[in-house]
Amino acid sequence: MGDWQAATGQGSDVVRAWDRVRANLRESAGVRVFEQWLKPIELVDGEAGDTVRLALPSAFVTNWVRNHYADRLLMEFRAILPAVRSITIETRTARPAPAVLAVDPVAPAPAVVEPSPKPAAAVVLPAVERPVLDARFTFERFVVDSSNRVAFNAARAMAEPGAPRFSPLFLHSGTGLGKTHLMHAIGHSVIAANPGARVLAMSAERFMFDFVQAMRNRDTFTFKSRLRSADLLLVDDLQFIAGKDSTQEEFFHTVNEVMAAGKRLVISADRCPQALDGVEARIVSRMGAGLVADIKSPEAALRRAILDRKMVDLPDAQVPEDVLDLLANRIHASIRELEGALNRLVAYAQLSGERVDLGFAQATLGDSLRGAQRRVTIDEIQKLVSAHFELKPLDLISARRSRAIARPRQIAMYLAKRLTTRSLPEIGRKFGGRDHSTVIHAVRKIEELRDQDREIDGAVRVLMRELEG
Repeated sequence: MGDWQAATGQGSDVVRAWDRVRANLRESAGVRVFEQWLKPIELVDGEAGDTVRLALPSAFVTNWVRNHYADRLLMEFRAILPAVRSITIETRTARPAPAVLAVDPVAPAPAVVEPSPKPAAAVVLPAVERPVLDARFTFERFVVDSSNRVAFNAARAMAEPGAPRFSPLFLHSGTGLGKTHLMHAIGHSVIAANPGARVLAMSAERFMFDFVQAMRNRDTFTFKSRLRSADLLLVDDLQFIAGKDSTQEEFFHTVNEVMAAGKRLVISADRCPQALDGVEARIVSRMGAGLVADIKSPEAALRRAILDRKMVDLPDAQVPEDVLDLLANRIHASIRELEGALNRLVAYAQLSGERVDLGFAQATLGDSLRGAQRRVTIDEIQKLVSAHFELKPLDLISARRSRAIARPRQIAMYLAKRLTTRSLPEIGRKFGGRDHSTVIHAVRKIEELRDQDREIDGAVRVLMRELEG
């Protein structure tokens, strides 16, 4: 036991429980993970109570344990000591208040909730109404570009004080693109503006589980009252109730009650309402009555900006610009996968003591980079662009300068610069022997038009998705 633990009552129930928790974690996590990440954890306070304090020697390891094992640690303690309601995981040298793993006695799904610089709103709410929100997911930490700007602005509008301008807000996108981030950001913003607001966040799967439990316990009144009294109700991953008739029935009535009361309702799914197979038409109709906003796959510029934002959270990490460029260009399936690759790279570097460079990144993330890599050729770009604009491939390399041909040619040059490793002179030669300055002009022109012309921006997005996919 560490020095902090030695200062506690060695014979207390908490200390004995901690010994059992450590033994369980060593067996379930495996020797390697336990030795690297979990063994350094020390028990700070061995006195009996409803909160257990744990500490680690560095901020990086603390964040890793919070993200990967906070839920497991709480469950292990509660299995031995049911009186434990929360745990804190802190860094021994850090002064800021520790993150708190809060447990809602009614909806026991735990989540990490970190305090804001101001007194945390969650502290003054009744325990049963304390929202389960991820402290990392705020509007300030959401990186915005054209692929998610509508969804971001809609989320900000939903969080504004006063009567909501629309309800429900329906967010949809593929996995790992920011739906949950925006939902939790709405929750944080509503609580910051009104600390007494009743905010409830849950997945559709949790909604179904709690409803089934309420029916088994013959106490659906409490379940219904809890949801319908919320000032803000956040329901994630609606697709999980597809085909569940009784759950959909209750969900429909809950939506009606919340909307009739003028409350805020935010729903997310992996597809638009009309594409939710197995979900009742009347629920789809209610979702469409509000605002439907999608989040598109992030382009390379946004992926790079997200990595820059992530590096702010890793002040001790040294990752060169060319490595960040490599990750942004190669990993484009989801933001979650992108951030995971950066975390893995930093963790391996710190554990091995090696310096991060391109060679280290390729050796550490080889499978991820090879799996994500899609080699695009200029010939492929020219064929796809000419087909999209109903031209002949020869038109793009011809001397013709009419707008009907010049604009698609500029788009093709722009894509060649974005998606291939060819130099500007090489790109120019592939387009009828044009000078590299012509390529530069084309790239700048399309970048400018994408901010001004939705049709051009949409065409570029479609082409990039087809080429990268």
